Amino acid sequence: MQKYDYLVVGAGLFGCVFAHEATKKGKKCLVIDKRPHLGGNVYCENVDGINIHKYGAHIFHTNDKHIWDYVNQFAEFNNYINSPVSISKGKLYNLPFNMNTFYQLWGTKTPEEAKSIIERQIKTYGCEDPKNLEEQALSLIGKDVYETLIKEYTEKQWGKKATELPAFIIKRLPVRYTFNNNYFNDKYQGIPIGGYNKIIDGLLEGIEVKTNVDFFENKNAFSQQADKIVFTGKIDEFYNYKFGNLEYRSLRFENTRLEKENYQGNAVVNYNDAEVPYTRIIEHKHFEFGKQAHTVITKEFPEQWTTKKEAYYPINNSKNQEKYQQYKIMAQQESNVIFGGRLAEYKYYDMHQIIASALQKVKKELN
Repeated sequence: MQKYDYLVVGAGLFGCVFAHEATKKGKKCLVIDKRPHLGGNVYCENVDGINIHKYGAHIFHTNDKHIWDYVNQFAEFNNYINSPVSISKGKLYNLPFNMNTFYQLWGTKTPEEAKSIIERQIKTYGCEDPKNLEEQALSLIGKDVYETLIKEYTEKQWGKKATELPAFIIKRLPVRYTFNNNYFNDKYQGIPIGGYNKIIDGLLEGIEVKTNVDFFENKNAFSQQADKIVFTGKIDEFYNYKFGNLEYRSLRFENTRLEKENYQGNAVVNYNDAEVPYTRIIEHKHFEFGKQAHTVITKEFPEQWTTKKEAYYPINNSKNQEKYQQYKIMAQQESNVIFGGRLAEYKYYDMHQIIASALQKVKKELN
């Protein structure tokens, strides 16, 4: 059997960055993925000239110049700024919550007016020690914003009543007393021109890769091919669910090509109302300022997760965190396995955080 220094299980951002950096240091890597493509959830599918974000909208943003320079090695980024809008009871609202949103809600024109309403509502409806998400949101933003733009959307997203969700899901809410619709505060933002596949292809250049390969169908044989494993899949699956399943939320995507130039005028439009089964519609061409005569939209449906579905968001409640800590203790005792990424660490990461984590781990491993 061919011998590798590292078998990288999962061709998402973590695995690709690790393999790229290890290869630069003279190590031999094999990258495998059970999907038919590389790139994990940042994979883009080109449909008649439009790059479709196959697993939901991915907007790159960071304040870390080192990470920004790192991704710009592989692709040029455009100047896309994420400015989603939200539909509630037939009305459009700007996100994040800012002076435009407050004017749309109350007709307020100054920060002082808006702040006064929010503070009054927090005093009336908030509490000192929030026990659930609803109490937490009311204590951060008041009743009107919560009921119009948070409650039903969040309940759809998680499949539970807001009163049944833990308070920590909303640690803070982005509130701006300026007329600024830029969703992120980060200095560096954009979409890679030509899609995220350019970054993945750059990272994996010269590295052996295999798709449509399930590590768990032949775990022992794969493990013997390399000195070490870099594992980016589900940590509970790696240990054969010894302490039980960790839980996730899943998503389903419904794509439609439309013979019109512009469907909704924005890349991302959220749908708050409970009776609308999807949480948002993505119109992909707007990520790259496309001028095509047609468009492709994606409706995003949150779903109850099962082991047959993709795992997207970890449900980090106390029950799952206790289970994860047991798996983590086992992982820390491994001398030949490196665990990384959102599934292996049971943690939600943004793209820039995944890259930073992979760079840190490969540096620790090889320096």
